[in-house]
Amino acid sequence: MSEQNVDIVVIGLGPGGEYAAQKLAEAGLAVVGVERALVGGECPFYGCIPSKMMIRAADTLAEARRATSLGGEVDVRPDWGLVATRIDKQATNHWDDSSHTSRLEAAGVRIVRGQGRLDGPGRVVVDTDAGVQTYVAARGVVLNAGTEPAVPPVDGLAGTPYWTNREVMRLTELPGSLAVLGGGPIGAELAQAFARFGVRVTVVEMAERILGPVEPEASAVIADVFAREGIEVVTGVEVTRVTHDGGFALLLADGRTVEAEQLLVATGRRPSLAGLGLETVGLDPAARTIETDERQRAGERLWAVGDITGKGQFTHVSMYQGEIVVGDVLGGDGPTADYRALSWVTFTDPEVAAVGLSERQARDAGIRVVTALADIPESTRGWIHQAGNDGIVKVVADADRGILVGATVVAPYGGEVLGLLATAVHAEVPVATLRRMHFAYPTFHRTIETALDSLGL
Repeated sequence: MSEQNVDIVVIGLGPGGEYAAQKLAEAGLAVVGVERALVGGECPFYGCIPSKMMIRAADTLAEARRATSLGGEVDVRPDWGLVATRIDKQATNHWDDSSHTSRLEAAGVRIVRGQGRLDGPGRVVVDTDAGVQTYVAARGVVLNAGTEPAVPPVDGLAGTPYWTNREVMRLTELPGSLAVLGGGPIGAELAQAFARFGVRVTVVEMAERILGPVEPEASAVIADVFAREGIEVVTGVEVTRVTHDGGFALLLADGRTVEAEQLLVATGRRPSLAGLGLETVGLDPAARTIETDERQRAGERLWAVGDITGKGQFTHVSMYQGEIVVGDVLGGDGPTADYRALSWVTFTDPEVAAVGLSERQARDAGIRVVTALADIPESTRGWIHQAGNDGIVKVVADADRGILVGATVVAPYGGEVLGLLATAVHAEVPVATLRRMHFAYPTFHRTIETALDSLGL
């Protein structure tokens, strides 16, 4: 077993790790990036990018059908083959990570393929096809181990040919029917996309509503849309057993059975912390996440970024954290981590976008809360939009400070409408100032003005 001295080792080259490795190498450090799977991580190959391409195609179909409902004549013939081909080509040529690899190597990063694990502060052991290699990092180690699809311990599920989001991105033919286990963001997005391509879809969610972490009003909008689009949603019940005999059967705790040709398991994601050697640096190997300080430090000469930090399983969070790590490693006085205005989007149609605290989270934090709600269909732009104009804007304010601490938008292009609200929460812009702004007419974001006026602040 050989041993080499370097400046930085990055374990896991998903978005945050990839960003940190490239920037540190460009700064002149000797950087080794360790990756056992795809350089670039989940997002460009199985997650964000290919799924949004699928959703874009499905949304286009929906818009065409809405045109027919408004009196137009549109020939709507869904062609999954075209969508699958486009996803396959755009997802870096058959899930080949060469473009990501080339960019890092051009910056000076040495990429090592294999399973990396900690072996004490600043030490990393990598199991490669060519043998075991040890790296001693003078500056330290950045962990970006990522997550994997979480599969619940349902009786009979293991061993069946169920799908996760990874298998779905490689489909060349659609099933006639699909059961989706889990009504969170991934389950909701893919359920709607498949339904719009003509698949009979049933969503089974153990919680009382789909999209559980979002505001109840937002969840209700999407539930209504799903019902109109023919998506069956079963909530508040556990799946006790899964069988497969040519097709899937999900036995529910209330005695009902859901049958479908295929099963998509979308019950969240599990941090990939097993086998990382966390115990060698004083961390708990059984922990669900890695605790970090405001500079993403997790221990002596150790930083962590991405999903494993528990700050949100989003590409933008991972890259945000990667930037903080780069500044800390290089000794700069850059900004520290601040999650008060964390924003995210679920790309259903309408989109569900949120920033900061929900009403419940704000109340649990002891804030004297005042909220207001405005309906997208009642806005001028909503009236113009007609079919497909479902949505709300909900704002959550701190009555004592007169600022927004959170907001949710459900609307066509809701992720874009959120921008103003994200700025308001992050910069703590007084509600009084927001109310004096010009809100362009007629836009969806003008609905924010209606909600602010209703706050009474």
